[in-house]
Amino acid sequence: MSLNVQFINPFISAAGQVIESETGAEVERGGVTLHKSGTTSKEVTVALGVTGDVKGAVFYGFSEATARSIVSEMMGEPVPLFDSLAESAIAEMGNVITGLASVELEKSGYNCNIAPPTVVHGRGVYISTLDFHRLIMPMKTPFGEIEINVALKAAGE
Repeated sequence: MSLNVQFINPFISAAGQVIESETGAEVERGGVTLHKSGTTSKEVTVALGVTGDVKGAVFYGFSEATARSIVSEMMGEPVPLFDSLAESAIAEMGNVITGLASVELEKSGYNCNIAPPTVVHGRGVYISTLDFHRLIMPMKTPFGEIEINVALKAAGE
């Protein structure tokens, strides 16, 4: 399987822009690692499919506390429970990040579309990306760590 590392950069850039814009907080990037496992390591995962010249999926992982803290900052009020409103807000954040990243991919010549987000609750949930390996980039924020998982390849590979 061919893995194109350039596919992760638009997601890293978009995540930094969206988080900084929505919360005012700076984001610190970690190192990129390659994983073959489909097991999630976070309690809340936002998953979005990507189709077109680039295909696969993107996952944003958060601890529940991190997700609540980010949503609290976005809404300007405490969010004590990860309820349907918090779920909707964190899903929309993943949607906006992926949308911005897809615009950057298109500027590089890769036309793509994104599917609506799905939110998965539970640590250790198995989400198969079949033969797609995942590039993982942790991002540290004042609210906690966000883990970006990019499992994409060029169509036809």
